[in-house]
Amino acid sequence: MSDNDRPTGQQQTGTYDSAFLRACRREPVPHTPVWFMRQAGRSLPEYHKVRAGIAMLDSCTRPELVTEITLQPVRRHHVDAAVYYSDIVVPLKAIGIDLDIKPGVGPVVENPIRTRADLDRLRPLEPGDVAYVTEAVRMLVKELGPTPLIGFAGAPFTLASYLVEGGPSRNHEHTKALMYGDPQLWADLLDRLAVITTAFLTVQIEAGASAVQLFDSWVGALSPADYRRSVMPASTKVFEAVAHHGVPRIHFGAGTGELLGLLGEAGADVVGVDWRVPLDEAARRVGPGKALQGNLDPAVLFAPREAVEIKAREVLDAAAGLDGHIFNLGHGVLPATDPDALTRLVEYVHTQTAR
Repeated sequence: MSDNDRPTGQQQTGTYDSAFLRACRREPVPHTPVWFMRQAGRSLPEYHKVRAGIAMLDSCTRPELVTEITLQPVRRHHVDAAVYYSDIVVPLKAIGIDLDIKPGVGPVVENPIRTRADLDRLRPLEPGDVAYVTEAVRMLVKELGPTPLIGFAGAPFTLASYLVEGGPSRNHEHTKALMYGDPQLWADLLDRLAVITTAFLTVQIEAGASAVQLFDSWVGALSPADYRRSVMPASTKVFEAVAHHGVPRIHFGAGTGELLGLLGEAGADVVGVDWRVPLDEAARRVGPGKALQGNLDPAVLFAPREAVEIKAREVLDAAAGLDGHIFNLGHGVLPATDPDALTRLVEYVHTQTAR
């Protein structure tokens, strides 16, 4: 394939033939690529050092700091892709939503959105609202060279849940009450969030991100019928809106074993799988034409090295027949994870799958 034939989102970075992007396209790879959700931050002492005294959302607006934090796990673990350091509520903050990330709690919204009048607070996101993202991505692409950068955003349902609940929720009672009680308002809310999410992903892609992941962290709280009717249209809108950029699109949600087929149907090229469903079974549920990403239980990394390798081997064996597989955890890196365990895991997967 010549450079002229390659998707525009990947021409400038030199990452097109990387193991990660080849796996996304379900092409032969030199080894199974590895990256970890939440690899940038949390478990790394160097992360805590550079972020000392800086609030989470403030750290996301400092391009030099974002660049450093994003690069840290690439340097330490030798992962096959970097993931942009940010938070799913950054675009909401950028358009003026009064929210903060409280330590030990998560995103907290001062005035939840629950009425039609509240929709007026959700204006479209303009590139100038997140100029720091453009700057940081460009810096990262230059520093990363052949290593792909994954951009990301929160999916409309998960963003809606934070906005409607006012923060993290175990049962999503306000969210579901709105979804069932006022379907048109709900649809309009998700549509506005789809537009905002698309704009946030587009900024990252146009600045040089080689792939994007849509995180639908809370969507596992829904039944397949509710997902198809009330959520899937908005997620599909996002995937379709960025398709012309030609970068792989990854879709991940936790607790989504019953939704895997629908997550792929929404428009993703790669479906992320948590640890509750083996990858061979996940492939059956998703169907042909999609790569899979996952799916070691993050808690396994607290076990001795031999146990971690046994469980990692199980993941690799379950993925043996797949056209495309990206090794990842079934959710984000847990804060107390030993960074050396992650480094050893990357080395193990690379060694075991070397072609």
